[in-house]
Amino acid sequence: MKRFTLFVIVTFFMAACGPKIYKSNNFSAALARHKTVAILPAECTIQLRPNEAKKLSAEQQNELVNKTAYDIQDKMYGWFLRRSDKFHYTVSFQDINKTNAKLKDAGIAYEDLKSKDRADLAKILGVDAVMQGKTISEKPMSEGAAVAVGLLVGAWGNTNKVQTAINIHDGKSGELLWKYDYEASGSVGSSTTRLVDALMRNATKKFPYTTN
Repeated sequence: MKRFTLFVIVTFFMAACGPKIYKSNNFSAALARHKTVAILPAECTIQLRPNEAKKLSAEQQNELVNKTAYDIQDKMYGWFLRRSDKFHYTVSFQDINKTNAKLKDAGIAYEDLKSKDRADLAKILGVDAVMQGKTISEKPMSEGAAVAVGLLVGAWGNTNKVQTAINIHDGKSGELLWKYDYEASGSVGSSTTRLVDALMRNATKKFPYTTN
């Protein structure tokens, strides 16, 4: 009886910690219209400890966030390009250089993305849907700017817990159609490369634009 009770508790804990998926009621009808998807720079939050944050200027903290946001965008786009033959995606993904150039031409800075209606963004970008990653991490991921700025506050350590997600909004209505929430920990959260790889590997079986 005790063994059975322990099994139930462990099973419940594992299920509670697993990925969570949201699909809107209009999911299937909207996805059937989608041909081109733009990947936005990720929405990032880095929760530094007080003694770390006080050693960094606001400019340096913004640099960490921006670097991470564009790194994740780049890694997600690269994932889709490398696996297009294997998964036979039902849509094409807009080149992120084109996406970022269109945003810049429209006067939309990274800081503005969070408050912009997704339907307006899709119209500006000329796509049927917009996709965006979202991360909340306990420390910078050790790539690029994170390494340079990390030297100012000492070693960050090799582990990190990251709450991350993929959001897909319909370009016509702006409605959130699909959301995949995932929590990574340990060395997975030490770089954007590892984070995106873990996120996409877990999301692939449920990803709406795959035929496999």
